[in-house]
Amino acid sequence: MKQNIMNRIAVICVLTAALTLPLLFVGCAHEVSHTERSRVSSDGTAKSTEKTVTQSRDGTVTTTEESKKTSR
Repeated sequence: MKQNIMNRIAVICVLTAALTLPLLFVGCAHEVSHTERSRVSSDGTAKSTEKTVTQSRDGTVTTTEESKKTSR
């Protein structure tokens, strides 16, 4: 009985470590800059541009640009 409890605790500890350690090594991306621009033209259409630059833990820099255009 006591051996079964100890085995379960050991298995739970190993599984917890296996699930959490990759999160520590991967980490989160750090946002370096974020820019938003909006323009409205004479015909009433609006264009917005959003640019985000992120740097991951290993030093890789990623640029993401998103544009939206709406008409009236």
